[in-house]
Amino acid sequence: MRVLRQKRWFSAIVSTATALALAVGLAGTLGVQTAAAESNGGVKVMPLGDSITDGITVSGAYRTGLWQRFVAGGYKVDFVGSLYGGPAALGDHDHEGHSGWRIDQIDANIVGWLNTYQPHTVLLHIGTNDVLQNYNVANAPARLSALIDHITATVPSAEVFVAQIIPLANSGQNSQVRTYNAAIPGIVSSKASAGKHVHLVDMYDALTTADLADGVHPNAGGYDKMAATWYSALLTVPGSIGQSGGTGGTTSQIAGAGSGRCVDVPNSTQTLGTQVQLWDCTGTANQQWTATAAGELRVYGSDCLDAYGKGTAAGTKVVIWSCNGQTNQQWRLNADGTITGVQSGLCLDATGAGTANGTLLELWTCNGQSNQHWTRGTA
Repeated sequence: MRVLRQKRWFSAIVSTATALALAVGLAGTLGVQTAAAESNGGVKVMPLGDSITDGITVSGAYRTGLWQRFVAGGYKVDFVGSLYGGPAALGDHDHEGHSGWRIDQIDANIVGWLNTYQPHTVLLHIGTNDVLQNYNVANAPARLSALIDHITATVPSAEVFVAQIIPLANSGQNSQVRTYNAAIPGIVSSKASAGKHVHLVDMYDALTTADLADGVHPNAGGYDKMAATWYSALLTVPGSIGQSGGTGGTTSQIAGAGSGRCVDVPNSTQTLGTQVQLWDCTGTANQQWTATAAGELRVYGSDCLDAYGKGTAAGTKVVIWSCNGQTNQQWRLNADGTITGVQSGLCLDATGAGTANGTLLELWTCNGQSNQHWTRGTA
């Protein structure tokens, strides 16, 4: 039976930023449940940390986008942990993201969790609350080092990915974050030199303060950047998420539900910046789109479907451009048939609800109409 975690009560008012962090952490505990041990038999991965792992501002945190990348890439992964939370789009809700917790609190429980769940891979993002609570920050790196030692001693064969934590909006606290982060590469390097399976992940530079919803926790775009960063790091360590089952990277035509015509690069041009259009489906290379694990839709192998100029407004042209890994080239292929831009949240749209050959494609506010619904496969 899933039960609600108990509230944490605090006896004193702390600084404004700390109070915000603790209040937010408390709010998170009210909706988090103990895990139901979801499992698909895949490689066990433990998301470990605080509310940034739990998901306060965005349900599921980075775990949703990371899970979707696993699925797209054909990787069979089993998230593990004593907690449960996240949206339906997250296929496995188990985790160890404890809102409001510091390094020492995670360390006090880690051996029990590891013995219970036996993860093959650990994703560790911790230290934010040490800064927000001003808890002996100078010794936070030493506490992190001890935590990593306890992880590697308990599950010595596990791959442990240690993140430099994301920035904070408060400049003084962010300075402490930078100092803490600066110590982490040396810690990780020393463990790796000792034969431990410990890997550094630069999460700090993956986000900016513009990616924060409340100055502490990421917004949806920030969490997707975290997911992409974790995924890229995992791919560099063979076996950390198993082997791809080959279900990702599928190539097919994309046809409009309303028009029956395909997403087409006009005249088979490879000129960067060319706006894509609807055209009768022919099966030729300029209509073959490969959905990658990174969320791209590639054509000609190295060009991507792109929101022109990193635009996020309705009416932004959808073009081809050299693939560069940026979020304006990442797309979600949704179950309802829509294709939405990760950066903008807008739908791939046949302009003016057009259905004729030559109708140009753009980003537009999602409205449920057939000119925003697409099917993949042969014509």
